[in-house]
Amino acid sequence: MQSWPTLYVPQLANPNALPPLQLTATVGAGSLSDHNSIRMYVCGITPYDATHLGHAATYLTFDLVHRYLRAQGKEVTFVENVTDIDDPLFERANRDSQDWKELGQSQIELFKSDMVALHVLPPDSYVAVTEVIELVISAIVQLNQKGFCYQVDGDTYFDISSFESRLPISHDEALKIFAERGGDPARPGKRHALDPLLWSKNKNGEPGWESPMGFGRPGWHIECSVIALRYLLGPDFLTEQNATDFSIDLQGGGSDLVFPHHFMSGAQAEALVGRPFARLYVHSGMVGLDGEKMSKSKGNLVFVSKLLQQGEDAMVIRYALLDSHYASDRMWTVDLLESAANSVALIRQALAKEEVAPTNAVIQAIADSLANNLDSPRALHETIDWANRTLAGETGGHAGELSRALDALLGLAL
Repeated sequence: MQSWPTLYVPQLANPNALPPLQLTATVGAGSLSDHNSIRMYVCGITPYDATHLGHAATYLTFDLVHRYLRAQGKEVTFVENVTDIDDPLFERANRDSQDWKELGQSQIELFKSDMVALHVLPPDSYVAVTEVIELVISAIVQLNQKGFCYQVDGDTYFDISSFESRLPISHDEALKIFAERGGDPARPGKRHALDPLLWSKNKNGEPGWESPMGFGRPGWHIECSVIALRYLLGPDFLTEQNATDFSIDLQGGGSDLVFPHHFMSGAQAEALVGRPFARLYVHSGMVGLDGEKMSKSKGNLVFVSKLLQQGEDAMVIRYALLDSHYASDRMWTVDLLESAANSVALIRQALAKEEVAPTNAVIQAIADSLANNLDSPRALHETIDWANRTLAGETGGHAGELSRALDALLGLAL
């Protein structure tokens, strides 16, 4: 699948001044900056609806990581998937009497346009599940040969027992969340309550593919295992031995993916290639609306495309989302958007002046803030402080240099 267009990223005057990027990982530890080549995978959308602000916050988080590493001169290989076969997509297509492929494609195109507007750098490989079905089937066959698979009434499950001791949460909590997020812990015939589906037999006339497991479709987690390994390790990942300690460097997504999705996809990937999947797992917080959780069931999702249609500036939306720390759960309000609009206007006013306050120190402060676990609120605070000093008459800086740094590091094209 074609990704969205490549965006121009200005070069920094002194990339050597960028400190190592330190991220507080949900699982794993260390700096991404200690490697020259970084393999990064971020879980993509299920295209049954447009990009809401929770999606946007997640993709902006990993856009900051991507931008910072590139600014350091690192070689970043970035892969993102599209779950274009899943229950929510089929449910909405049936509800609206629409072809599921047409619905999915329309939402994928809308997502791409939102990412371009928000100035998000595109992945090197943007891969739909339907593009890798044969590879997923081959991977499941290999897992079966290694003894990780069994069937219950025609459905194929992954035996999680070898990995269950590494659960990131308590077993009781895992059972509860697994049931809420597509799992079936109480199904009779399963070896272990937390075993996830690898291949689902066909039901209700849904789309499916022939396979040694029967006619059906992949489970949720195996698709990401296969796409990440194939596009970050190469086409021979199922047969080629690799001496690296980890398959990839960074697995990213929203905090709602910690369990079961990232735990399960990581376990299945490790079962396939014989080594841990990701060096670091990093997760962004959730976005709520006016004091409530933002969710489809509540009907309170705020969509990027709707805000843009209402005339909101994409850079203001980006600024507003960056004004909270990526790892924190945060609330979206009209006041937040208005405050961001005022801040962006202030910075633009300062950047437009011929004489501006010194810029070297603020560029370094922005870099230092981002290197410290992506502290984007602090980076924005430093920029506002510079704008206020500029408008108060301080001189000695170069507006162009700061403008390029804001674009390169924060993705704010002002």
